[in-house]
Amino acid sequence: MGARVETFRLFFALWPDPQVRAALAAIAGLCGTECGGRAVPAPNIHLTLAFLGEVDSGRVCEVSALADAIRSRPFEWVLDTRGYWRRNRIVWMGGSETPPALRDLARDLMEALQAHGLRYDTRDYVPHITLVRDARRPPRSPPPAPIVWPVSEFVLVRSTTGRQSSVYGILARWPLQPVLQARY
Repeated sequence: MGARVETFRLFFALWPDPQVRAALAAIAGLCGTECGGRAVPAPNIHLTLAFLGEVDSGRVCEVSALADAIRSRPFEWVLDTRGYWRRNRIVWMGGSETPPALRDLARDLMEALQAHGLRYDTRDYVPHITLVRDARRPPRSPPPAPIVWPVSEFVLVRSTTGRQSSVYGILARWPLQPVLQARY
């Protein structure tokens, strides 16, 4: 019998800066009180770009290397929409408009994962930030004021199951830089 291969639960994400994180955590706390359920802990608030799930530990360097080739420009995302998915019992925050750079970044990561034979969640990409899990009802209070999120990097995250909730640890970071146009 062979040795058991260690796996890591991985995903690529956008990680909010402290100001955006604090604003989203405050909204999550209010929504958790209003809707029931579990507010996402502040350190776990993020936007998933591509969810890989369980990956052999020996492939983590490969996952990181494929992200080295991704090029995307910095952008701002205006979080001005709050919603509730009844089936999943999730209260979420997102934008009424998705910046093209956000869609491109998620698409480029998924294409790179596919090219390297790595599995990932292939459901249609719907950019959102989960605020409350197991919500018993949708929020009825007025929506919060918009939050402007200046996005300047993406990260690779390892999720470890903890006692109360998952614990997320950033394994690597990639800055977003202006994409240079070819000059003719």
